[in-house]
Amino acid sequence: MIEIGQMNELVVECKDNKGYVLKDALTDDEVFLPFENCEEDLKTQQRVDVFVYLDNDNNLIASQKRPIAVVGEFGAMSAVSSIQVGAFFDWGISKNLFVPDTEQRQGIYPGDIEIIRVCIDERTEKVYGTTKIGKFIKTANFKKYNLKEGDKVSITPVREEKLGYRCLINKNFIGMIYYNQIFKQIDIGESLNGVVTKLRDDGLVDAILQAPGLQNLIDSKDVIIAHLKENGGKSHLHDKSSPQEIKETLGMSKQTFKKTIGMLYREKKIIITKTGIHLP
Repeated sequence: MIEIGQMNELVVECKDNKGYVLKDALTDDEVFLPFENCEEDLKTQQRVDVFVYLDNDNNLIASQKRPIAVVGEFGAMSAVSSIQVGAFFDWGISKNLFVPDTEQRQGIYPGDIEIIRVCIDERTEKVYGTTKIGKFIKTANFKKYNLKEGDKVSITPVREEKLGYRCLINKNFIGMIYYNQIFKQIDIGESLNGVVTKLRDDGLVDAILQAPGLQNLIDSKDVIIAHLKENGGKSHLHDKSSPQEIKETLGMSKQTFKKTIGMLYREKKIIITKTGIHLP
């Protein structure tokens, strides 16, 4: 069965002068893929992954491009227009995502960037968005997605706040990374790798950008060796360098730096002096 608002694997049935007719292999349900929604030339009987939605005339339309978020996910989106009954957001596909005025936490204006939860009206099968995400946070189901503390996740910072950055976690949850645990430049909207540190009772997720423990030190060794090679085999950084200088240069904490150069020294991969470190 074709799922509206989700990615579907379908089969190319035929081609006409406007696009392709795709079919579900089990139910024979059909959906149309316009040429403007294609990312490649397709062949009959080829299997393709497409996103399916309803157009304004309630026709099933497919797109080879995945939207910023599918039904059940969160996404950071920019408003492109606002009318009396709602606002339209750039969804990452040719069709904009509609957020009705009744689903707006506050007034929305073109250019506003909001955290949107993508939903589907079970009666009409129309996909829509909402900025009223509190209820989804409170009912977050960590077990459903088998999310645990220590898991590696995708982190997308979407808004800077007093304590750190509000983030999307795997697009399924809302979380936070804190200033005192950030050792690199943060760009809003950039997808980063991180680790879950706490699953909170209020449905939020605390995370950090760098993997803790041994894996973090292994990753940091590669960073330091690459830094030395890029700078003629030498660096003025040492265990007396300021935490800010280490953070700006290597994107890691001073504590991690000291532990890592100790490991590299014992492995005879670097030499440590009073004025810095260098390759043997």
